[in-house]
This record gives sequence, structure tokens and C-alpha cells, in this order.
Amino acid sequence: MFTLDEEKSTELSEEEDAVAEEQAEEVTVEAPEETPSDEPEETQSSPIEEEAPGPLVQEEEDDDRAWYVLHCYSGYENKVRHNLEQRIESMGMKNLIFDVVVPTEEEIEVKDGKRRSVERRVFPGYILVNMIMSEESWYVVRNTPGVTSFVGMGNEPIPLRPEEVSQIVKRMEADAPIIKVSFRQGDRVRIVDGPFNDFRGTVDEIDVDKAKVRIMVNFFGRETPVELDFLQVEKA
Repeated sequence: MFTLDEEKSTELSEEEDAVAEEQAEEVTVEAPEETPSDEPEETQSSPIEEEAPGPLVQEEEDDDRAWYVLHCYSGYENKVRHNLEQRIESMGMKNLIFDVVVPTEEEIEVKDGKRRSVERRVFPGYILVNMIMSEESWYVVRNTPGVTSFVGMGNEPIPLRPEEVSQIVKRMEADAPIIKVSFRQGDRVRIVDGPFNDFRGTVDEIDVDKAKVRIMVNFFGRETPVELDFLQVEKA
């Protein structure tokens, strides 16, 4: 049998255990949920190397460059080109205006039995300029002495198409010069050299590629074809 003191001691022990459990429940609280931080999480990554611009980028930059046609006074093409080149230099426009060209081709002129090589303008009264069109470059070109206008629609300059530029370049770089003669088919001419010297006849055919001309000459009462060089014939 328990004594009174032992019973009281047991009750006190049970009360202390209950109090301890309540305190433990009060202390045990759920940990607060973590809120996502606004700052991005730092992660270690390998540095990204920037790729060097390829040919396509360069081509896109080159696409801004184009050939334009300027109208000027005929016969003053070289003078106007010189004026424009001076303005490009003095106004520091080499980064926008790159080239100024007067298209020419070699021509062999045959006259009075003499052959003369001349440089003929392909488009009299016109100049080509390779440039990046901007308000600044337009002003420099348009206000060059001798330039009357850009070729285009109204006040808007229109660049040449690539195929047009190619055709002009081919004419300028042609190996065989153009041969110009003072006579044409049906003209009366005089032979100035060779066995038929001083004979007169009519031009029947002109072969520019071979620089030959066929003349119909009255020889012993008959029309006889004679093939001659351009230099052997002159207009009667």
C-alpha cells in the first residue's frame, strides 16, 4: 500500500510531466515557408565566346552601297568628276562616297584612210557614283558644281540594278575596241590603197568584227565584189 506522501509525490510527478508536454507543444512550431528570392540564383557557367562576324554580316553592310547615276552637262563629265572627288576629300566623305566613274570604251576611228584610237564616253552627260545614300552624302554630291540631278523618280535617286552595273563594266573592260567608220552600207566610197587604188564603188557589206568592208566595183563593165580593210577605203 502507498503512503500519503508517496501518493502526493506521484501526483506531483504526473503534473510536472503534463506541464512539460504543454511547454514542448508551445515551443514546437512549424518552420516558415521559404519565399523565393527576387535575385536570380547564381550558377557557375562557362563564359560564352562572341562569334566573329562572318561574310554575311559584311555583305549586309555592303548592301548599303549602291551605284547611282548623275546627270551633268555633256562634255564636262571629267571636270565634274574632278570637282566631286575634291569635295569628297575636303569634306571627309570617303566613308560614304567610294568611287566616281565616267564610263568609257575604246573606239578605233577610221577616217580619210587613217586609224585613230579614241576613248569614247559610253553615256554622254552621265556619271556613275558608288555611295551609301544619306542626307549628308546626297547633299555633297547634289551640290557639286556641274551636277544637275540624280537620275530617279522625282527627287528620289534610284540605284542601278546589279545586272545593269555588270553590263556597263563589261563594256568598259571589253578587249576588242569598237571600230567606227565614216561610211555605211550603200555609200559611195573611194579605194585609197592596194591594187584597186583610186577605184570608186558602193559599200555592200561591213564586217566590224574583222574590220573588213566589201565594195562593189565596176571592173571591165561588171560589178565585182572587192574585200578591203577599213583603212583602204574612204567616203567619196
